[in-house]
Amino acid sequence: MKQGDQMSKKFPFFITAGALVVSCAAARAQSSSTSGTTADQTSKTSKGSMSASSSMGKSADSKFVMDAAKGGMMEVEMGKMAAEKASNADVKQFGQRMVDDHTRANDELKQVASSKNITLPTEVDAAHKAKMDKMSKMSGGAFDKAYVADMVKDHKKDVTDFKKEANGGKDPDVKSFASKTLPTLEDHLKMVQELNAKMAGKTSKSKMTSKASSR
Repeated sequence: MKQGDQMSKKFPFFITAGALVVSCAAARAQSSSTSGTTADQTSKTSKGSMSASSSMGKSADSKFVMDAAKGGMMEVEMGKMAAEKASNADVKQFGQRMVDDHTRANDELKQVASSKNITLPTEVDAAHKAKMDKMSKMSGGAFDKAYVADMVKDHKKDVTDFKKEANGGKDPDVKSFASKTLPTLEDHLKMVQELNAKMAGKTSKSKMTSKASSR
């Protein structure tokens, strides 16, 4: 009889136990590998879902929404200031038009942002606030001139930005908002450019009259 067979007969319990230990170790290794694979798959799926849900937050559409909200709030606040402080009746009227139109647009933008889980700012940002503080210290013709010039500059930028979003936006709801609002902004730009030219003409005539009377 071979030595191995003799060992088997003498110590059958230890051989069986050893085989059981090896079998359990193999099972644990397989279970660990399976759990690791499942965890990796779950992690990848979770990351994929997070990426999909946050993609709007990182997109150009989201940036447009945030910028439009900031600009819209500033237009309303500046419009209120113009309606109250302006000495020129046309400037007062234009300021009130800004309040009415941009309040309406801001409300529509809030609905779009809410549907995209975008939290909009509730106050004017530092840059716009500094501009408003500066304008609030002006009065009379100086205020009228500064306000109108600022509105020309702002609405040129607004029209460019809204046109870009309307033509190239990826999110259909944001793109639709830009397309719907763009004609109003174009009207504002045309109005304020005409107002600026009218005021410049009056200023020029006033200077000419002043020179003539001084002779």
